[in-house]
Amino acid sequence: MSEPLRILTTEIQPWRLLKAQAESDLGFELEFIEKDFISAQRTAAVDPGSYDVYDQCFHNLDIVWYWRAIQAIDTRRITHWDDLDDLTRTAGASAQRGLGDVPASRLFVQHDATLSDSPTGSISMLPTFYNFDSFAVEASQIDVDKEITSWAELLNPKWAGQVALVDEPAIGLFDLAMALSAAGQMEFENMGNMSVREIDTLVDHAQRLIHSGHLSPFWLRADEPVERFLNGELKLASIWSPTIVEMKRQGMSIRQARPVEGYRAWHGGMCLSRNLDGRMLDKSYEWLNWYLDGHAGAVVARQGYYMSVPDRVKARLPKADWDYWYEGLPASQNLCDAAGRPTIQTGEIRSGGSRQDRARHIAIWNSTMDEHNYVVRRWNELVALAASKSRPQRRVS
Repeated sequence: MSEPLRILTTEIQPWRLLKAQAESDLGFELEFIEKDFISAQRTAAVDPGSYDVYDQCFHNLDIVWYWRAIQAIDTRRITHWDDLDDLTRTAGASAQRGLGDVPASRLFVQHDATLSDSPTGSISMLPTFYNFDSFAVEASQIDVDKEITSWAELLNPKWAGQVALVDEPAIGLFDLAMALSAAGQMEFENMGNMSVREIDTLVDHAQRLIHSGHLSPFWLRADEPVERFLNGELKLASIWSPTIVEMKRQGMSIRQARPVEGYRAWHGGMCLSRNLDGRMLDKSYEWLNWYLDGHAGAVVARQGYYMSVPDRVKARLPKADWDYWYEGLPASQNLCDAAGRPTIQTGEIRSGGSRQDRARHIAIWNSTMDEHNYVVRRWNELVALAASKSRPQRRVS
């Protein structure tokens, strides 16, 4: 039996819903190695022999490319390369404006092995799915679209003790930074690449919020907010779209805010280990091409994600699903989640409007800053402090 293709990934990839179909179509076995964000990033950088494909986000490239853990992808071998939308490929697209690690800025591999937005025939990461995130609000007694309109709401004393951030410094840090900036409590020279002084000031604010009891313990896995909203512990929190979908499936009244300041955006993608060659390299390209062919895009759409090849997805999704998830139109019928369970009720409208509307409203991208190592150390202090103030710490370091 041939060796399986090993894919290092995280929980945002719904691989359990894709594996059987992919193996049937491709004719070879897939082995998914799921880790949390920080552990996956560490493994990808220091142990490229342990995986074949690395499935993560563009803001990880500053680490894995720096360590030369991955090899360039030849776009001539990507069947649907010309079908990719402009969000990742074109630096000048209006949808891309925003601070931080704009994907196109590190997409193309140059002749000197640096990364930039200048097109070449080689890329560092194949763009897959993406989204525009903010925070979730318990909406049973609130018109979120009218009443919760700013990142500053995360600091509103009204929600003291019922606010949580995600435990990922390249994500949660920016949720807090956006809130402090929107509330007029901090100014940044470049929020996407903070100085040590700015990081320290932000951490000081966060420590004050934790000591006062305003911030609850951070969450690490996407299923944690479901439980904590359900039991009434949380009213506002950093959130990912699959978590919102699951909350809706369970009948909870939850809505994602559309802050006037803009969304925190991110873009996923897949890289090739530097150790790949021969048949395993061929298998990796076959997997990349399968992933962009449409089936995977239809699955992740029902989690609230957009795919880099929207036309391929549109061909696979029923019109009712496409209209709700991509066009921002009222659901014309009850819709199911990625596992086929009833989730979206007739008449519901996705917050933020269409994909194009949301893409034009980006404030910042998830980012790995120049002071990343320092950020991680200070962030870990905050996570430990928040855990010690309330719930037993559940984070595995």
